[in-house]
Amino acid sequence: MSDRDSNGDKDIQFQLKAVLRCSSSLDAVSASEFEEFLRDCSREGGILRRGAPPGGGAELLRWGISGSDLSLELRSDRFVRAHDALIRLKKELGRFLARYRIGIRGVEIESYKIAMDWEWSPRLRLKRLPFVREQKQDEGRLTLYLDVDYAALERRIPDRLLRLLDEKRSAASWRGKSEHWELLFESGKKRFLFDKDPTEEMLKRNWISHAAGRGQWIYGPQLTRLFRTFEHILIEEVLKPLGYVEMIFPKLVPWEVWKRSGHAKGIYPEVYYVCAPKTRDPEYWEEVMDYYKVTNEVPLDMIMERIEPVGGLCYAQCPPFWIFLMGKTLPDSILPIRVFDRSGTSHRYESGGLHGIERLDEFHRVEIVWIGTRSEVISHANELRERYRRIFDEILDIEWREAWVTPWFMAQEGKLGLAELKEVGTVDFEAVLPYSGKWLEFQNVSVNGDKYPKGFSVKLQSGKELWSGCSGVGLERWAAVLLAQKGLEPENWSEKLRQLTGELPEVFRFL
Repeated sequence: MSDRDSNGDKDIQFQLKAVLRCSSSLDAVSASEFEEFLRDCSREGGILRRGAPPGGGAELLRWGISGSDLSLELRSDRFVRAHDALIRLKKELGRFLARYRIGIRGVEIESYKIAMDWEWSPRLRLKRLPFVREQKQDEGRLTLYLDVDYAALERRIPDRLLRLLDEKRSAASWRGKSEHWELLFESGKKRFLFDKDPTEEMLKRNWISHAAGRGQWIYGPQLTRLFRTFEHILIEEVLKPLGYVEMIFPKLVPWEVWKRSGHAKGIYPEVYYVCAPKTRDPEYWEEVMDYYKVTNEVPLDMIMERIEPVGGLCYAQCPPFWIFLMGKTLPDSILPIRVFDRSGTSHRYESGGLHGIERLDEFHRVEIVWIGTRSEVISHANELRERYRRIFDEILDIEWREAWVTPWFMAQEGKLGLAELKEVGTVDFEAVLPYSGKWLEFQNVSVNGDKYPKGFSVKLQSGKELWSGCSGVGLERWAAVLLAQKGLEPENWSEKLRQLTGELPEVFRFL
């Protein structure tokens, strides 16, 4: 059989060796009967080639019988992959052997090799892949030697591995392009009244203090007042006029949520993990407690043995909300749905990217979620942008720009066409920081398409497509932009903002 596809181009080849272990000796079946059965499976249109174009599919390279074991070696192309051929063959063989009162007790996979065309690039470096014992790359070909059992084949592990490789190729290509950022709008020029890092200035004035955790701050009365003013502006200028209702979303997110939202594909370097004790039994923890009492040191290695990760702290604020709707069918009459949450902190491990109040591990955000038909969600995203523009221009009096950004998940999920139409994707609001000259993303409006309704199995009664969008309002980011451009003196802020904020409280003095 050829390793070429229907167009004659080199594509992908699968080669699988397996042993089917039967319930009794196969001597009861004559060699000619076996040959006839296997020849029938291998013919054009037989189970090994069914669904493939002429000349394509899987072929049986060799077979042999030893007692109650049947050894097989299969080779195939992309049309009928070798593991699919084996699953088909096992089922058909079960029927064939049943007439001799012989069953199949199990299948042992001796080896599984997949070879494919592979174009290397500096952005695409393959590390050890799951279920891969060895991988080789040379002369434009990648060969994977799999470490799988029959249960893994039934779970479609080889297919998922190939999808993973496709995602890595697409990611490497996407990261190398500039089209995922496109300038949409620039505000009018504003007068900058400050040229220092506002975080450093707030530290000097005791408006803020480093907290015990990394990337975490304690906000004094002055900045807290400003945060509450931002929330008031958001509620009065955006949420109330647009019909939003407040909810409270969980801030501990189990794995099941991230699996459905898609975050489980790549969240691991940035998430703060949450672990639960394996038991509350004090005796189970007595050794840990005794060690601390003797050493005054927390024995982290002993603790790690006694806990298990159950999820993480809030990373993206809206996914846990979708459990509220999961598996439900909504009447069309309740659309559009508009809710928001401001009940707690979000957490992301920023590694070496920490800076001031604008790049943190713990931050405060108001999450806005809207749900509706495709046209409703897109239209509402534009309405939100207009509301934000008025706030930034007339109340905060800052200079900013808007850019269209295509999130990686759009490329990953094959929705770049929608992104090119500017129907699915994100609009980022960015403001310049005068003290550094850098631009900071401080606000976004995202249309997520059907990503969350599909991930959480939410449907409309009419069967129409259900879409959603979200917008995260980061209080620290708003403050970082405002204070960087206008400074910490309220007399330099707009009159409307001063009226809303009032006199900043002075509570603490230090000697």
